[in-house]
Amino acid sequence: MADTAGAPTDPVVRERHGKVELVRINREAARNAIDGPTTKALEATFDELTDDPDVWAVVLTGTGDRAFSAGMDLKAFAAGQTADIMSAKSGFAGIAQRYFPKPLVAAVNGAALAGGFEIVLSCDLVVAADRAVFGISEVKRGLVAAGGGLIRLPRRVPLSVALEMALTGEPIDAARALQLGLVNRVVPLEQLVEAALELAGQVAGNAPLAVRASKEIMMRSLDLSEGEAWKMAGERVLPVLTSRDAIEGATAFAEKRAPNWQGA
Repeated sequence: MADTAGAPTDPVVRERHGKVELVRINREAARNAIDGPTTKALEATFDELTDDPDVWAVVLTGTGDRAFSAGMDLKAFAAGQTADIMSAKSGFAGIAQRYFPKPLVAAVNGAALAGGFEIVLSCDLVVAADRAVFGISEVKRGLVAAGGGLIRLPRRVPLSVALEMALTGEPIDAARALQLGLVNRVVPLEQLVEAALELAGQVAGNAPLAVRASKEIMMRSLDLSEGEAWKMAGERVLPVLTSRDAIEGATAFAEKRAPNWQGA
């Protein structure tokens, strides 16, 4: 959460890096806090990226070196923007309640607090700057972490750790987050975006149908019994096994060459 000033003209900016899209929350002066226009911009961005066949992975970061996102913009909240900040379609920041089918990597350049941490928890992989901190601090402002933090955090760390973070509102640093498995890699700030793009590029170098099915099976099975998970997995695997990319992968292996994925 942050008590902030107004937002720049473009709250979200984007760059294309091959098959990877780099998305930046662009409110540096506001510590990349989320107001109504920013949620709308992020929601529209992820809608477009979902349907873009040329994007196979996405990196999400914040502008500047202070904050990935300080969470909900408290001035915008006080001004009555709650309905826009908490999208009825996709939740907080246009991402918290969305199932995004493509791999999503958070590049955490600074503080990821309150809703900012909940955005991180909405991502699949996390690369953090060594100066990054993470926390759900809503209780310190008389609020509740309504952007998924109370749901996702206990699935990522031991319950006792999740409860301590939620009930004290105190953050943890990048080293502790790495130890807990909340982040995949910790790097110096100046290497952050490069490292996140490299990780996303490794993912995007694989067959996109297989990658997306693998992500979906893992994520969907969390809420299913083992029997239900096997049934769901079988339904998701069959289209991949019968795809042109599956034939291409086997052929490329036999011919000792790099595969040429088509996403079909």
